[in-house]
Amino acid sequence: MKITGLLLAELDREAVGIRKTLQRVPEGKNDWKPHEKSMPLGYLATIVATIPSWLDMVVNMDELDINPVGGQRFRPPDWKTRSELLQQFESSLKKGREVLQKTTDDRLLNTKWRLLAAGKLMSEQSRYEAIRDGVLNHMAHHRGQLTVYLRLNDEKVPAIYGPSADEGTRARADRQQDVCAPPASTNRRS
Repeated sequence: MKITGLLLAELDREAVGIRKTLQRVPEGKNDWKPHEKSMPLGYLATIVATIPSWLDMVVNMDELDINPVGGQRFRPPDWKTRSELLQQFESSLKKGREVLQKTTDDRLLNTKWRLLAAGKLMSEQSRYEAIRDGVLNHMAHHRGQLTVYLRLNDEKVPAIYGPSADEGTRARADRQQDVCAPPASTNRRS
């Protein structure tokens, strides 16, 4: 199988968990953050929703400066409703899939991509490595952060790679145990 095919399959698998996570992002809390140094929930959710479109930058640009001297920093699009957020994700996913379908393994393996900050080189990798590190792994990382934000806002955390405390086998087992367990105040003799 071609590398592009493997990356497409992985993107599609990860998209399921991202979609489930974004479907639980609370509306009206875009400015909420767990700590003063943390990014706001709305900004984080937008990053998670738009990361698949970053494939376009990695495949079709030679470099990206995330903090260009004298230039503007990236500003993700605003959203107010969960529906708008999910639309951003679906558009981003479509763009990322199209980019992978149009590129070649040769381009991914044999050409370099650079990441800069204020003109200084942060990394230089093959485009394949940049996709793995800067897009796919980064996507899983930020989705994980977003699940913590969900928990801290009393939203259910979806099962992604396996059951979560709210969804899947463990959650069902916990609910069943709660139903079958005797009340805590009952004194039983052996």
